[in-house]
Amino acid sequence: MPADNAPETVNENEKKGEWYVVHTYSGYENKIKVDLTKRVESMNMQDKIFKIIIPEEQEVEYKGGKRKVTTKRVFPGYVIVKMIMDEDSWYVVHHTPGVTGFVGSGTKPIPLHDDEIKKILTQMGLMGKKPRVININIGESIRVNSGPFENFEGIVKEVLPDRGKIRVNISMFGRETPVELDYEQINKI
Repeated sequence: MPADNAPETVNENEKKGEWYVVHTYSGYENKIKVDLTKRVESMNMQDKIFKIIIPEEQEVEYKGGKRKVTTKRVFPGYVIVKMIMDEDSWYVVHHTPGVTGFVGSGTKPIPLHDDEIKKILTQMGLMGKKPRVININIGESIRVNSGPFENFEGIVKEVLPDRGKIRVNISMFGRETPVELDYEQINKI
């Protein structure tokens, strides 16, 4: 299996594969990814199990005035696997130590919908473009251009560049109300 940052090569079988969510012991996601990758290679299942992803995103924190970037699990206790589901591939994944099962109804695993996996991969920066970056600072005024708060104005309280969002206080009903908005929803005043 290629490393996460290696150029992608897609074989014909991989195009047929679907993404499944695998439940694991929380905190063991990295170990399960390594172990499952080894099992796929040792059991010669590369033609049925293609990718193993731990949904993560970068989070920027400011502690003591210093910027610190940490990796945060989006879904702790879960790993996403692209595979062709059959008895053999199910067995390899399900019987990997630390895996407790597939997400699905009863005993039948249910694949993720295309829009669900696209959203996850985009959030991780593995597909498409990351959210646009804007030059905005805490304390600046903005106007909301879409959504339920359209045409409201507010003051930026926090910028979350890794998520493409800002936190704003909007004046509603005579009170300041905190709201989290996407960059696409705002314009600087």
